[in-house]
Amino acid sequence: MPTRTIHVAGAPRIALELAGHGPLVLLMHGIGGNRTNWSGQSAAFAEHFSFAAWDARGYGLSDDYDGELAFDDFVGDVLRVLDHFGVRKAHLLGLSMGGRIAMRAALIHPERVGTLTLVDTHEGFSAFTPQQRIDFVNSRKAPLLAGQTPADIAWPVARSLAGVMARPEHIETLARSIAALHPASYIKSLEATVAQADLGDIARITAPAHFIVGADDPLTPPAMHFEMAAKLGGAPVSVLPEAGHLSNIENPTAFNRAALDWLLRHAGHADAPRLATL
Repeated sequence: MPTRTIHVAGAPRIALELAGHGPLVLLMHGIGGNRTNWSGQSAAFAEHFSFAAWDARGYGLSDDYDGELAFDDFVGDVLRVLDHFGVRKAHLLGLSMGGRIAMRAALIHPERVGTLTLVDTHEGFSAFTPQQRIDFVNSRKAPLLAGQTPADIAWPVARSLAGVMARPEHIETLARSIAALHPASYIKSLEATVAQADLGDIARITAPAHFIVGADDPLTPPAMHFEMAAKLGGAPVSVLPEAGHLSNIENPTAFNRAALDWLLRHAGHADAPRLATL
């Protein structure tokens, strides 16, 4: 199914890849990604939903911006997207940083969130040791400050996130999005996401939630997802074989099946965009 790109007005403008009709599903990439990371989902999702994959502020075709970044600025952008489509509630689907944005939105704006699909994510860097936090930031930020480009770090960072069964084309998909990063905005995202060590008490989230994680995720392993799911009243967890931290890219068939099987049972929790906005 063909997709098209639009921009949501405002400062900064937010780019979205759109396809299909039905209740709105907003898909949000990880800290090194962009909207193209969801290309393996667009056709399957668009059969049932309005598929909208964003470039977060400062990523892809979205605008850069002046000043510092607070993590909740991403949540404000989510609300702008929902308002653009004229929906009261949407399904939020986020991977890694995108999952944290989704959970934060559900905590502070529960009236706007229909469901959460939380993919290869975590509830904040408080879940990591101090050394893990340092390693995470330094492996990405230090080379850029030393004069390297995103393209220089793309392959090793992508390789470190992929599972042991990942094929070269899977790693290359992520490497392309890392190579396309806007360096200044990426550094702002790194600093903001680590600075907000704790999202808040996720046990207060009321939206139905579903966790999806690659069985071989080296950064946010399945055990972390079962711990979060217990806090959300025993939310279901789908563990995908032959997948690491980019489970939607590494095993798109299993990912689409797991995500859609659950979302279709909860489709009525979100609204369809007004036709005039499509």
